[in-house]
Amino acid sequence: MLFWSHALAAAMFVGLLIWRLGAGARDPGQRLLLAGFAVTACWAWLTAIAPGEPLARYAETARNLIWVGLLYSLSAKGAERQHGVKLVYAAVGSVVGFQLVADTVFFMTGNLAAAETATLLRITTAAGALVLVHNLYGQASPSSRTNIRLAMLGLALSWTYDLNLYTLSYLDPHTASDFVPWRGLLIALTGPLFALGARSEEGWRIRLSRAATFQSLSLLAICGYFAVMAILATALKGSGRDLSQGLLVAVLAAMTVGAMVLLPSARARSWAKVKVAKHFFEHRYDYRGEWLRFTETVGRADADALPLGERVIKAFADILDVPGGTLLQADNSGALVTAASWNWPGRNPPAEEPEASREFWAHVEAEGRILEFDAFRAKWGAARDLNAPIPDWLATDRRAWAGVPLIHHERLVGLVLLTGPELRRALDWEDFDLLRTAGRQAAAALAEAHGQEALSNAQRFEEFNRRFAFILHDIKNLVSQLSLVSRNAERHADNPDFRADMVATLKSSVGKMNDLLARLAPQATARSHRTEAQPLRPILAAAVAAKRRDRDVQLLGDTSLWVVADAAGLEQAVGHLLQNALEACSDPQPVVIKVCERGSEVAIAIVDKGVGMDSDFVRNRLFQPFASTKPGGFGIGSFEARSIVIAMGGRLGVDSKPGEGSQFTIYLPAAEAVSVERRKIA
Repeated sequence: MLFWSHALAAAMFVGLLIWRLGAGARDPGQRLLLAGFAVTACWAWLTAIAPGEPLARYAETARNLIWVGLLYSLSAKGAERQHGVKLVYAAVGSVVGFQLVADTVFFMTGNLAAAETATLLRITTAAGALVLVHNLYGQASPSSRTNIRLAMLGLALSWTYDLNLYTLSYLDPHTASDFVPWRGLLIALTGPLFALGARSEEGWRIRLSRAATFQSLSLLAICGYFAVMAILATALKGSGRDLSQGLLVAVLAAMTVGAMVLLPSARARSWAKVKVAKHFFEHRYDYRGEWLRFTETVGRADADALPLGERVIKAFADILDVPGGTLLQADNSGALVTAASWNWPGRNPPAEEPEASREFWAHVEAEGRILEFDAFRAKWGAARDLNAPIPDWLATDRRAWAGVPLIHHERLVGLVLLTGPELRRALDWEDFDLLRTAGRQAAAALAEAHGQEALSNAQRFEEFNRRFAFILHDIKNLVSQLSLVSRNAERHADNPDFRADMVATLKSSVGKMNDLLARLAPQATARSHRTEAQPLRPILAAAVAAKRRDRDVQLLGDTSLWVVADAAGLEQAVGHLLQNALEACSDPQPVVIKVCERGSEVAIAIVDKGVGMDSDFVRNRLFQPFASTKPGGFGIGSFEARSIVIAMGGRLGVDSKPGEGSQFTIYLPAAEAVSVERRKIA
């Protein structure tokens, strides 16, 4: 079985080699693919004819090196000069080299400890190679992932079988020997996967992210740690009780204690991040990832989101990996105050005197640079010479490590103070550029929030002013009505009917004034119109009675009709239009209210013979607030009347000519007459 399975694998990869040689090798990746086919075929044939011999073992090592080299060739195309990628592959290559040395020692001396060490290194090689395959495929561009999927699957199957085979061989060599013959069959089955994966002529385009490199470094560090631990344990097991055993125990104990101390340490992790970013990458930051995270943090607006100020602080803290910070803004007097804090240690910064704050604020706004407070403290004696009027508490408080000015349209809207990280370091040009750009983005978000708040306040004032304008118009009408009553009281005070009518008018006016005052309250809302079938006669009679004192108002037409309307709203609308009509014409001229039915609607026309209006005023200004043709007029009546009619589902028409008067017609849906008893039941 062992011979035939490995012979089949050899034949399969020889066939792949011949097929791809005919297609030609256009780039180093394709040449490495051909080399992988050739070396795999050699390994399979040597294993078939001489299993366990040195040549077969060396061929397997060469096969692993070729395939790892292919992975490196692919990753190097899109690594964008991330030096950490080279280190990852160098680590795996070193493990393969150590395994080659261990094999050589075993073949030359027969030392069993060397054989066990070689097995452990083969386990580590398989595990590291699987990590590389996973990260390479996971970070491939979507357009090329389809091309490399089958080839990566073939490598993953091969190394997964190796990982399990050598792990079992280390634990139970006898049982592992039963799985060796099937290895050749599995390798043969990966041949079609390589064939399908290699048929594309588009090339394999790979792009690795910084996250992939960090992940690879972390996983390989873990694998390397356990491999060294296992090798030391194996050497300790096979050594005699002499000085070397004590040395191995000391090394093993030191590694264990070091892992227990360093891994939980935030300072150690910070140091590692700084060193890795400095030595393994051309740029300190993954700008795409940082920008996506920054905008996600600042723009988050769900129910669980922090307030905007705290989100801004957290976004900057995530960039520099610091525990917290605070946001300073200037109040109306110019003094610096704390606007928000997020994980700021201790009490908030003290409020500065307005004069000192203005000088510091103006300096930061003019310079616009990132503030390094550690550097200022180191040069405290010369800080004043640098034109840096830093407040005393900032100069002495070591909680403040860096300051990011938030500038929007060349105006400083805030300053984010960040606490120091576990490992304080000097900021460089990359930090300055990223923080300055992010500061402008955060400043725009804060300025927009402040603008929205100001707009909301302005809208509340506008709503109050709008209500006040309508109410003031109604008060003017009530004043006119009461003035008329007071004038007539001098002539008709002895008339009992007049006195009764005057008392009713005063009660009505007081009630309306109380209603107007209630509508001015901040918590008051606009009155809702309740439309239902209403008889026209009492509504129109009340509106006419409120306006007819010493002026002639005629009510004509079929006033027994019913309409779908709000009684109070319709009375108010008719009252506004009737008041405008009375003010537009001279005393001898009557104002007429005509009621008629037009199809499914009822028309209520208010007609006067006054000064009239031209077409331009009717079209462009009549229904605009504060536009009026009357001296001292508010220009509110027509606007409010139309708003009320539309709210009830009706419409308002206008017909007017200069010098000939005007006609305002209210159209409302007609309704069937409903008896008083039926309305009470309803």
